[in-house]
Amino acid sequence: MGAATTEVSERRQLTAYRQPKSLGAAEDLDFALELLKRARSGQLGPSLRLYRPKPTVAFGQRDANLPGFGAAEEACRELGFEPLVRKAGGRAAAYHEGSLVIDHVEPHPDAIVRAKARFSEFGDLLAGALRSVGVHAAVGEIPGEYCPGEFSVHGEDPDFPSHRIKLIGTAQRVVSGGWLFSSVIVVENSQPIRDVLTASYAALGLDWDPATAGAANDLLPHLDVKTVEDAVIEAYRGYADVLDGDFPTLLGQ
Repeated sequence: MGAATTEVSERRQLTAYRQPKSLGAAEDLDFALELLKRARSGQLGPSLRLYRPKPTVAFGQRDANLPGFGAAEEACRELGFEPLVRKAGGRAAAYHEGSLVIDHVEPHPDAIVRAKARFSEFGDLLAGALRSVGVHAAVGEIPGEYCPGEFSVHGEDPDFPSHRIKLIGTAQRVVSGGWLFSSVIVVENSQPIRDVLTASYAALGLDWDPATAGAANDLLPHLDVKTVEDAVIEAYRGYADVLDGDFPTLLGQ
């Protein structure tokens, strides 16, 4: 009788790089594109980069073409936020040191194939990470949210279920040979974000509901960025074998 054979599929690996401090508002956005460039050329394998950003308002391409864009930029600077125009679509989104940015890059020979599925998959993964630390989180756009998206992640106040706030926005860039999936989780200190979004959207002439902007610790007061970062890494272990990376090596140090 011949020996039975078992086919074992190789599990994917993902290297997580925890960036200790921001490189600068514009520099952080540019470095994400640099990582994508390295991935598509074979210089970098599947990777996560996690960091706390400088106060930034990332405008979409459509925002930059509106008559009030100059006034919106000025309002951002007055409130201590750097206005930038990102490559991805969508409307203005704000984040600061109380937020966690996650850049997920992977080389792929046909990156466009599962582009929409990634929004659903990683939205579910990140909502699960928030649920693991006690936030009532789910995927789905809420009426009046800033930078609206079908796969935004929102949190719900357990005492007032009708009060839902956007906690995570996601964006994706797909190129020949690889993809970049970026997520921003607002964890702490929501008031400056509401203030700068209110000023920016007013200048742009766009309607939204400021009550939809908030932070995870508006719903769970003890929550901090480090706790959420650890939860995100743990959630990604369901997607891949996560290895610890040394961030300075990405900078050539």
